[in-house]
Parts: sequence; C-alpha cells; structure tokens
Amino acid sequence: MFDSLAEKLQSVLKHLRGYGKLTEKNIAEALREVRVALLEADVNYKVAKDFIERTKQKALGQEVLNSVTPGQQIVKIIYDELVALMGGDDPPPGISSLSKGCWMMVGLHGCGKTTTCGKLARLMAKQGSQPMLVACDVYRPAAMDQLETLGKQIQVPVFLMRGEKDVMKICRQAVAAAQTQNRDTLVFDTAGRLHIDEELIQELVRMRELLKPREILLVADAATGQEAVTIAEHFDKALDLTGIVLTKLDGDARGGAALSMRAVTGKPIRFVGVGEKVDALEPFHAARMAGRILGMGDIVGLVEKAQEAFDAQRAEEFQRKIEEESLNLEDFLSQLQQLKKMGPLENLLGMLPGMGNIGNLAVDDGQLKRAEAIVQSMTRQERRQPEILNASRRARIARGSGTTVAEVNALLKQFNAMKKMMKEMGRMQKALARKGGLTRLTR
Repeated sequence: MFDSLAEKLQSVLKHLRGYGKLTEKNIAEALREVRVALLEADVNYKVAKDFIERTKQKALGQEVLNSVTPGQQIVKIIYDELVALMGGDDPPPGISSLSKGCWMMVGLHGCGKTTTCGKLARLMAKQGSQPMLVACDVYRPAAMDQLETLGKQIQVPVFLMRGEKDVMKICRQAVAAAQTQNRDTLVFDTAGRLHIDEELIQELVRMRELLKPREILLVADAATGQEAVTIAEHFDKALDLTGIVLTKLDGDARGGAALSMRAVTGKPIRFVGVGEKVDALEPFHAARMAGRILGMGDIVGLVEKAQEAFDAQRAEEFQRKIEEESLNLEDFLSQLQQLKKMGPLENLLGMLPGMGNIGNLAVDDGQLKRAEAIVQSMTRQERRQPEILNASRRARIARGSGTTVAEVNALLKQFNAMKKMMKEMGRMQKALARKGGLTRLTR
C-alpha cells in the first residue's frame, strides 16, 4: 500500500536530509516534488494544495532554517502534517472503544461491503461482543449467499429473509431476532448504490431512522481515487456518516483516497482492508500509517501482530531451547508456521524502519511454504537430529517435498546459521547477566 507515494516522498526526503543548510529555494523545490507526488497518488487537488501551504509555512520558520539538522526538521514537519491530514485528532480506532448496537455499512457496488461486514463481525466476536450479520441487500441474490458463507466461516449467525424485498421489514425482524438470541451487535450489509441514485439513498435514510444506528460506516474502495471524495461527501450529506472503512488498500499503490477522505469529510477512517482473508481488516492509525509512508516503519503494529500470532507457551519453550542450545528442525518448523500467521512477508517488511519501500527486493511467501514442505517431508528422527541427514536422505526429502536437493541444502544451511546465531545470543545474554548489564539494557 502507498508504494508509489512512499517511493517518491522517501526520495525527496533523502535529498533534504543531505542538506547542511536549507534555503527558501531548496525548500520550495522539495515541496514542489512533494506536491507532484501527492497529486500522482490521487490526493484531492485542494487537499494537496493546503498540505503544501501548511508545510511551507512551518518549514520556512527560523527554528528550521537555523537548526543543526534542518533536513531532519523538515522530515518531522511533513510527518506531523501527514498525521494531521489522516486524522491525528481522531479518537483511537478499534472495536473496544466503540459502542454495541446497530452498525450500517453503506457504499457503492463492488466496494467490498459484504466482505467487510464479515471481517468486522469477526473482530467484534474476538473482542467479546455477540454480533449478528443482517443481509439487507435484496437486489443482488449472491450477496445473501456470500454473507451466509462468511457467517459460517467466522461462526457468527446471519439473519436473512430470502425472497423478501421490503428492507424495513427485514430490519425490524432482525432486531427482534437479535433480542431473542441475545445478540448485542447487529451489522447490516446494505445494497450497493450510486451516490446519485436518490431513491436508493432514501432507503438508507429510512433504515437510519428506523434503526438509529450507533455507527454508519462508508465502505470505500481505496483505488477509487479522486472520485472517492465526491462519493464520501454525498453519502455523508445524506446519512451523517460516523466513519470510513477503506478496502483493497493492499492492492492500491497510490492510496490518495486515504489522504483525502478524512480531510474533506472530517469523518475518521476507522478501519482498512489489507487483504482478502477474514482477518485482513485493521484499525487505522494515522501516526503509524504516516511512519510507513515515510519509511519510518510501524514497529508497534508489528509487535501487535506478533503477539496475536505467536503462542506464549511456545515462545517460552523456544527461549528455553535457545538457552540450552538444543534447537532442532521441529522448533524451526514451529517458528515458520507462526510467522505465516502474521500475514504476507511483504506487509511485514513494510512495518520495519527503512523497509517501507523495498524496491527490487524479492519477497517470496512461497519460500516459506517450500521450507515448511521440506521439514514436513522429514521423519521425526531427522527433524530432531539434523546431523544424520546424509546425501541419500536429502534426495528423498527433496522428492517428497517437490523441491530440489539444492533447496534442501540451502534450508539446512539457514537453520545451522540461525542455530549458531542463537547460540551466540544465548552466550551474550549469560555474560551480560553475570555482569549485571542485562538489567540495565532492558530498562
């Protein structure tokens, strides 16, 4: 996400960091490039213009021009302005801070509403709510089937009335069913409609008046570009939106919609869809996203993903084996499987400082799958005693895993290198502990 914008902004900032002294001329040149980068990323023209003007005023202040590191000061200013643009003053996103009740999901055809409803209900269930999905798209028959399939996948009940065309009747009966089944949160999947289709927009208005929803979220495709702002304005005028969900952000290298919609509508971006799987919906954090765009990474987000994916008991066992220098390929396989739970490697690398734009670096999730296949093709004894893997055993493992002997050898080499590194780290920890340095380092 934001690959194109990130690449251009990071290039501009790299030049700025190199200046020993900044002048009005080189600041103007840099900001001209930033403006072009924003416009090419489909950021709304007025939003881009205002962003550059605010940044310019701050950048030309004496505090920056006389700074020891003026380039770094400019980077800080651009970072702060990006955070403000995407919602720096918005309340922290997430399910836990939002009330239970009725949620209406609205938007255009094909923006990803139905899938987002499923993802959102999954997050709610994880947070301890008792959600129910409600199928109110009476115009697209496949929408009910899709929602029903998603409900089974995430183990959340779905209320639907096949053949019923009266949306208000569906809403009333869904609320009654939720009360009977002790469901505290209802997520209404509405039909896609054009923002200029006044008749269908009025249907949403009647739904809002009947349900009095806690949340009305506009689901918008991040790739919509400049038009996304117009769409958001129309829906907000009719319904008074409470927030925005940006979908397909992983498939759009520009991301201008994310930078424009909050600025134009004043409504917070609550969540972003970053993949097709049911767990690929994340709360939107303006500061973290700005850091990723500027190549500063998102370490907090990476740690959160790791905490969710990694089993605490397994982690303790792994730490014990490091200390005892008894790691084997079963441990290696366990770590690979937990790493896979964290999502695509490319997304994870983007969360590391300096890796936001990874350029030509090949990030192949298939390598993880091949490594997993190789280890799983070994016998239990071979996984626990890798030293017994002679040439004939390696050839058998290659055949069994659909790989080559060279790939088997490469994996074993990586494992031995990891084992050696862990051994050194273990020794260093013990040495620091003896000297009392470990306590100081971890404070």
